[in-house]
Amino acid sequence: MTNLAAPTIQHFINGRVAASSSGRTQPVFNPATGSISGEVALASVEEVNAAVAAAQAAAPAWADTAPLKRARILFKFKDLLEKHHDDLAAAITREHGKVFSDAKGEVVRGIEVVEFACGAPQLLKTQFTDNIGGGIDNWQLRQPLGVTAGITPFNFPFMVPMWMAPIALATGNTFVLKPSERDPSPSLMVAELLQQAGLPDGVFNVVQGDKLAVDTLLQHPDVKAVSFVGSTPIAEYIYTEGTKRKGAYPPRVQALGGAKNHLVVMPDADLDQAVDALIGAAYGSAGERCMAISVAVAVGSVADRLVEALIPRVKSLKVGNGMDPQVEMGPVVTAAHKAKIEAYIDEGVRAGAKLLVDGRGLKVAGHEQGFFLGGTLFDQVMPEMKIYQEEIFGPVLCIVRVPDFASAVELINRHEFANGVSLFTSDGNTAREFSRRIEVGMVGINVPIPVPMAWHSFGGWKRSLFGDAHAYGEEGIRFYTRYKSVMQRWAQTIGKGAEFTMPVAK
Repeated sequence: MTNLAAPTIQHFINGRVAASSSGRTQPVFNPATGSISGEVALASVEEVNAAVAAAQAAAPAWADTAPLKRARILFKFKDLLEKHHDDLAAAITREHGKVFSDAKGEVVRGIEVVEFACGAPQLLKTQFTDNIGGGIDNWQLRQPLGVTAGITPFNFPFMVPMWMAPIALATGNTFVLKPSERDPSPSLMVAELLQQAGLPDGVFNVVQGDKLAVDTLLQHPDVKAVSFVGSTPIAEYIYTEGTKRKGAYPPRVQALGGAKNHLVVMPDADLDQAVDALIGAAYGSAGERCMAISVAVAVGSVADRLVEALIPRVKSLKVGNGMDPQVEMGPVVTAAHKAKIEAYIDEGVRAGAKLLVDGRGLKVAGHEQGFFLGGTLFDQVMPEMKIYQEEIFGPVLCIVRVPDFASAVELINRHEFANGVSLFTSDGNTAREFSRRIEVGMVGINVPIPVPMAWHSFGGWKRSLFGDAHAYGEEGIRFYTRYKSVMQRWAQTIGKGAEFTMPVAK
């Protein structure tokens, strides 16, 4: 596999690592040490165009490949992913910073979508009606779009590309991946493993890069679908720019944006379980998850007990290098992101929220230059505060107190983000009412991070999702295919003379 110690992480175009000629690079950091581990090439317009051209050239033959043959390549790819599971996880930890066990979990969740995509021959089957009338048969086809693209975030450099590429490939499309420039190495590992699995040249390509690469993909007339996961401002930009382009037919765009996920704790909840859930969901991966819980909604009498239980747990979080098996929380991804999170904490203090645990100023012995923050906990957070309204994307948990269940539902439904939400309760009727009344795309009942499994689909509501299609699962199959209805009859069943009335079943 690619030597990750190489000075520059390059593109992968038309079946081979392609050295960049743009002359533009960006440093890649090890967040635990704060040191530069390498550089990533930033693609030029010409290099993005070359990747799309390779995908376009490979598209007809790949679309004509039998679905079972495509699935067999994905089966081999799955086996290779399992063989290199720890290599992928180590690369994630090295460039993202999340703890190794969490990175291994990310790899598993990505492999699960590959497993789902292996079932494409069954999922691409459609319906047939024999003799709907007048000797006519009717059936449907689901056909690939052509060249598709994925633009993925830093927080899941393996899993999120797997939400997209395997399903796009299984349904007969070719694919161009533009991964995050902050942790680009897993993308090249994926490309090489797909090649080893037997994927033809040009079917899967990687262009490293920044906004220039993104805009070139969005504007390219041969790119028929774009999938994105990231912050809401960028998701809205991707959706707007992607869908306004004119072409043979409008490009499809699914753009998954940000979140402000709430976890409601009812007075009848098992408090120990709720606290465990909040600690893991708020501070796992240093809060750099779109499904992280960033707001605990304490209902009625449970508030003081919840606060008392949370404070010592947050203070005792084991923070350090993610490769240390004793560590529970690693660094955040960059120094700039660390400064951004600290600015939010400053703002929360100025706004009058009660800072119970302050994660600023944390130094990890032996890693003093690393991008570390401790767990931070606010109480008495009000809905009008910036730390409540905006996605912080860091290890900061806000407690909002409400008097009753109805107030909790109203609070959450007013928020512009509606990605994920959770309720902890022992009452079945409360859980049922919450599931029905809450205006959020993914709901957990006594489950803190309700990420759907691979054969379901992922996505939020409101400003957490732009476009109609959710990611992976059967929604993914529909996103990466076009529906076609076919009606057919033969001369022996066609009557003589023109018909001037609307055709009806006969």
